[in-house]
Amino acid sequence: MAEIAFLLNGTPVHLSEAPPTRTLLDWLREERGLTGTKEGCNEGDCGACTVMVTDAEGPKALNACILFLPQLHGKAVRTVEGLTGPDGTLHPVQQAMVDHHGSQCGFCTPGFVVSMAAAHAEGRTDHDDVLAGNLCRCTGYAPIIRAAEAAASEPVPDWMQADRQALSTFTLAQISRGEPQAGGSAPRAFRPNSSDELADWYAAHPEATLIAGATDVGLWVTKQLRDLAPVAFLNGVTDLQHIEQRGETVGVGACVTIEALRAAMVEMHPSFAELLRRYASLQVRNAATIGGNIANGSPIGDSPPALIALGATLHLRRGDETRAIPLEDFFLDYRKQDRRPGEFVAAVTFPDKAPALRCYKLSKRFDQDISAVCGCFNVMVEAGIVTAARIAFGGMAGIPKRAKVVEAALIGQQWTEATVTAALPAFAEDFAPLTDMRASSAYRMATARNMLVRYFHDLAGTPVQVLEVQP
Repeated sequence: MAEIAFLLNGTPVHLSEAPPTRTLLDWLREERGLTGTKEGCNEGDCGACTVMVTDAEGPKALNACILFLPQLHGKAVRTVEGLTGPDGTLHPVQQAMVDHHGSQCGFCTPGFVVSMAAAHAEGRTDHDDVLAGNLCRCTGYAPIIRAAEAAASEPVPDWMQADRQALSTFTLAQISRGEPQAGGSAPRAFRPNSSDELADWYAAHPEATLIAGATDVGLWVTKQLRDLAPVAFLNGVTDLQHIEQRGETVGVGACVTIEALRAAMVEMHPSFAELLRRYASLQVRNAATIGGNIANGSPIGDSPPALIALGATLHLRRGDETRAIPLEDFFLDYRKQDRRPGEFVAAVTFPDKAPALRCYKLSKRFDQDISAVCGCFNVMVEAGIVTAARIAFGGMAGIPKRAKVVEAALIGQQWTEATVTAALPAFAEDFAPLTDMRASSAYRMATARNMLVRYFHDLAGTPVQVLEVQP
């Protein structure tokens, strides 16, 4: 890997020998002595390692434990040590945490403070969402939320606005384009700037690991201690970061982050946006990509059921060859997808309108939890008759899967509660869910059926959100 250049707490850093899959957390603590950034879970769940990363789009909170050094090229990093002013003046969120007694043991506190500072810089006041990725077991959240609320009205300090200005004049060393090393061996790391560069390189190195947000791949390193070489970092592939209106469809590039997609879906598909709000945490959503969530092939990934219910089309590329398939056909079996060697997910397209789309996520915790069952429904009714239906589930099979027998039981029938009740036995023909640590087979089957009942009442205007129903 050639040189990596970024700003650390306002100071330029140039690295030329760092292993491509060394995490920012390890480097900060071991090489720079910046131990305010803590190692807790080392998998992106607890938020103790939160740092603020700024690029041309602005500041974001990210988990340093699953953030690889090459992903920082051309960006600015602020750790908790870099939040204070040059003269030692506390950042408003730091002062508010002191004033409102929001800090106790100090292990999780730095992560909270950095998350709050990133939100403060963005002007966000949805504190519950912002802090859902930070865990505290000492103070409790009440004084921390009060501190966030108190700091919200304070101006962003001048020194916290300097990173974006500095980036415009910061001279960046260029990352290697991945030319073969001596003896013709494949490079250990490559950072393409376009999908054309990626396609050429990946076709030549189909065994390589593609790293977009690293929210899953990062655990292959931190938990499984795997050597991923050769690797390609996709965060510089800007032409795969688009969200474009195309007539009556919307096209989303594979490298669009889940948080960016969530924001785009708020008006277009609000139920899908709400599902994405519960996707992991803000730190993870700021890094994870829609392409990664699809290509991962997890049977409990949150976005595929919604996209399948929308009738999404997946766009794949290998070299100069492209192809488009229905997203539901991409998933063949557990962790097995219709993706050839050297082929990558390039984009996904889906209708921009689906007023009947509803997405329901069932998990043990409301925030930052993996789905036990995720059900997405898109039923079209004309003159009281079901004319079409797309129903998809995660957590009910080894792949994200449509409930085609259930759909057939609804189509052509009157849209009534009696029709819904009559269709419930069809779930047993579509699914034979497993029992695991998240839920039993019987529980999954019962709750999937209940989701269809919930969907009927949801479309009828009955309050169905557990957080909205009042006794």
